[in-house]
Amino acid sequence: MTSTSSAGSNRLLTLYKSSIGKKLITGLSGLALVTFVIIHMTGNFVLLVSADGYNRYGHLIEQLGPLTWLIELGLLGFVLIHVVMGIQIFWGRLRARPQGYAIYTSAGTPSYQSMSSRSMIITGLVLGSFLVWHLLTFKFGVRYTVPGSDIRDLSRLVIEKFQQPFYLISYIGVMVMLASHLRHGIWSAFQSLGALNATLRPIMYGTSFILAIGIALGFIVLPLAIYLGLIT
Repeated sequence: MTSTSSAGSNRLLTLYKSSIGKKLITGLSGLALVTFVIIHMTGNFVLLVSADGYNRYGHLIEQLGPLTWLIELGLLGFVLIHVVMGIQIFWGRLRARPQGYAIYTSAGTPSYQSMSSRSMIITGLVLGSFLVWHLLTFKFGVRYTVPGSDIRDLSRLVIEKFQQPFYLISYIGVMVMLASHLRHGIWSAFQSLGALNATLRPIMYGTSFILAIGIALGFIVLPLAIYLGLIT
């Protein structure tokens, strides 16, 4: 029993140390984060309809108590795993090919090298830095309350921030980075999981591009509506 368990642990350790294993872990954690991003974007749409509904939506999440904490800890775990694996993959490529290539070419098959794929480490670090700023601003920022209630008036804070040109422009810039990261990341995740063949590969590549643009635009709609005075 012990030898079987030890052999299983050794196989897992070998997989983790391999480039394939790291890409697999990065892909799985990335898909989990994409799922959260889509849910978060959908929640933002509530403010387009009703400020009161948005505040109640945020209050409901707070009232989940321990469940919310568990979800947040899980998300933090996915973020840390994704960042660590991404950095290790990038560092491994640097050591294997310190000079890089001046020209990116394909060895007889369709190439999926792009600016998005080559800038993953940069966009990833920008997104990580933005996440900290975003949390400090909204989750841990000023706590307004709805008059006569203990419900947090999160809509007021969101509207205040996106009425500021600097915050709006910065946010849109980060969403462009998000689109770039997702364009390659979603496709690469399915590729790492072995879910793509020669037929599905170009289809998923195009689908990833559409999803990336759609998600970025979905996040940009609310800030623009606020800045243009459509939501006050």
